[in-house]
Amino acid sequence: MDRSLMLAVQLLDWGGGPVVRNVPVPSPTGGEVLLEVTAAGLCRSDLAVCAAPAGRFDYPLPLTLGHEVAGRVVRTGPDVDGDLIGRSVVVHGVWSCRRCRNCRRGRENYCLALRPVDGRLAPIGGGLGRDGGLAEYMVVPDPTVLVDIGSLPPASAAPLADAGATAYHVVESNSDLLDENAVVIVVGIGGLGHLAVRLAVLRGAGHVVAVDPRAAARMSATTMGASSVHESLSDAIAETDGLGGTDLVLDFVGADDTMSAGVRALVPGGRLVVVGGAGGAVSVGKNKGLSAGWQVSAPFWGTRADLEAVVALATAGLVEAEVSTRPLDEAVDAYDRLRAGVEAGRTVLLPPRSVADHAGKEPNR
Repeated sequence: MDRSLMLAVQLLDWGGGPVVRNVPVPSPTGGEVLLEVTAAGLCRSDLAVCAAPAGRFDYPLPLTLGHEVAGRVVRTGPDVDGDLIGRSVVVHGVWSCRRCRNCRRGRENYCLALRPVDGRLAPIGGGLGRDGGLAEYMVVPDPTVLVDIGSLPPASAAPLADAGATAYHVVESNSDLLDENAVVIVVGIGGLGHLAVRLAVLRGAGHVVAVDPRAAARMSATTMGASSVHESLSDAIAETDGLGGTDLVLDFVGADDTMSAGVRALVPGGRLVVVGGAGGAVSVGKNKGLSAGWQVSAPFWGTRADLEAVVALATAGLVEAEVSTRPLDEAVDAYDRLRAGVEAGRTVLLPPRSVADHAGKEPNR
């Protein structure tokens, strides 16, 4: 086999689908680090990037997809300490400038360099503007985007890069509402939502009500500790109305109907947090018949500190994403299943060497 080439899952044309092809193995320069990828998760945002028309994203093509990446450091650029070689890591997906005021505040997920330019969305990191980890090897810009995972299995660690860090950020940002009396609705129990259920329970929320039309997703929510599960949001709100109303709605769908219902469900001082990107909108205003005092927010990803925290929880056995694994060369079919909403939890692809290492192990479903 020609080791100058590797398998990679790439987007070649805007509006097209992912393609598995052979591309050159990258080499690190300067302060860069080369990872041998051990696992990489799929995310619905990958589908949004693929389906976008030309001009929406300021991303060069071809682009290697994959922003939930676990790997092993195998080479470094000349400006990096070689002691990193051999470390097992997960990649923080936001490759921030580290200089702007938000980065200096430790809020690199809100880096000012991520603002759109001339209406085009700027590169965020690997798989989202820069070559990502749905490949056998991946270059990252410097060691600051790496978080050690120790002995945590790569297939368990990879989804923490986005699904875990984002869910953790969302829950922790609203932790002042999460006590034994809290009434929380989580809408959409997919790759992020099922982890949000678990994290809200760990944070001490008294009533965590999960909503998803898929039976497998509702089962996942039950496994994660949800107090109750519902097929429809209207049924969930009927339950929480009986509990005095809803303090916090975590919407991992973000459609018109889920957002409008969510904001109407809030008690005074309640919050609607929109994470999902289904294109919905909601009208809010002081004179629109809403409860006295409310907040609507749309957080983005999580910080490196959030990723470190959720990795620590996973290492302690307190958080574990529901994962199904497939070989890297089955990426096209795996994305088709993701688009169809067939899979609960997270789908993680394994490069050829990781498939061999993973042989005989049952995927965590």
